[in-house]
Amino acid sequence: MYVADSRAGTPEAPAAAPSADSAARPLAGRRSPAVAPTVLALGAVSLITDVSSEMVTAVLPLYLVAGLGLSPLGFGLLDGIYNGFSALVRLVGGHLADRGGGRHKWVAGAGYALSAACKPLLLVAQTLTPMGLILAADRTGKGLRTAPRDALISLSSTPENRGRAFGVHRAMDTAGALLGPLVAFLILRATVDGYDAVFTVSFCVAVVGVLVLVLLVPGGAGTRDGTGRPAGADADTGRPETPALPARAPRPTLRAALALLHRPELRRITVCALLLGLATVSDSFVFLLLQRRLGVPDRWFALLPLGTAAAFLLLAVPLGRLADRAGRWRVFLGGHGALLLAYALLLSSWQGSVAAGAVLLLHGGFYAATDGVLMAAASDSVPRELRSSGLALVQTGQALARFACSLGFGAAWTAWGDRTALTASAVLLALCAVFALCLRPIRPTTPSEGLL
Repeated sequence: MYVADSRAGTPEAPAAAPSADSAARPLAGRRSPAVAPTVLALGAVSLITDVSSEMVTAVLPLYLVAGLGLSPLGFGLLDGIYNGFSALVRLVGGHLADRGGGRHKWVAGAGYALSAACKPLLLVAQTLTPMGLILAADRTGKGLRTAPRDALISLSSTPENRGRAFGVHRAMDTAGALLGPLVAFLILRATVDGYDAVFTVSFCVAVVGVLVLVLLVPGGAGTRDGTGRPAGADADTGRPETPALPARAPRPTLRAALALLHRPELRRITVCALLLGLATVSDSFVFLLLQRRLGVPDRWFALLPLGTAAAFLLLAVPLGRLADRAGRWRVFLGGHGALLLAYALLLSSWQGSVAAGAVLLLHGGFYAATDGVLMAAASDSVPRELRSSGLALVQTGQALARFACSLGFGAAWTAWGDRTALTASAVLLALCAVFALCLRPIRPTTPSEGLL
């Protein structure tokens, strides 16, 4: 799985084999490999799909709380479903993609199509139960597509530029997240039945995203990286990232996927992602807290996610490259430090638009330092033939933890108020970050990274 591993024992290896550290960096004078076309195509799909999904996400908190009159506990339940239900099917999506021997594109496509089909159903849901069922189906689609999509990104990139590849994809994805709330804001201002119009336009945009995936994203074993080599090939030798499977290698079964947790590096990454997810307050609650503090009018609420998305867009690629060079685990934990600072600002007496801008900047920086970086780090600990399933394990632990956090935060807000609930989350995040620092991976999480 590491560059040095793929060279060990080869007849043509020189007596003094290059170290993992030197193998991960391009040779002097050699131009850094470009981002793979597959990554750019998937980025385009994610950009379009995020315009659709973020249109809904931007107005959903206000629609549920102000429009349908849900309590914070009821909203926390729906928000937990929206952000965590996909955890129940991520392993299934990852397993189906690996089991099919190159079905990553089509499993991801099925997930995108299912989410698109749920958008018009929001027009008829007026109570908690049908809304919960629709959001669960929408998140099922997200669960099916996320691991196969990230596996395609990982397999289309070389180990030494994987952080950059995920950063480019997340930046394109976030460009859609930036446009989605803006489109929703314009629709709400221009129409009488604003919410219905938002849901209708969201469905049309989601269909376009599915078509782009089908027409532009390559699938199967022929996927190649940005240098024209086979996907995942070593940058210097052109050989596959991992040796070919021996004849007796296990098939990509669900049991083999779960057995990946026996790998110390992947197990530690998964545990840390789960623990930190338990203290990660959902975006919707962050925006509701900002509105309460600043008294933002309802018609401006849909613009709050723009601040987070803009920071994410600007920082995703630089932090992805920094993770490749300085260490993915350091950047990942630094992102949670930014989130802790955002919590502290929300709890402080600092008022005004500058405070809101600082919170949104830190919030976006948190995502830029953690989302793609975590997947790049986990990819280094998973073999190619189980890449989708391995990434799904990490995503599942994180999504389940965030689901629990949404439920707990909503209940705490209802019982003791928003300030007490956020204080508890901040303390828990600090404790989990210290524990994650102690439970860091025992092997490098990039080909060039040493132990912290």
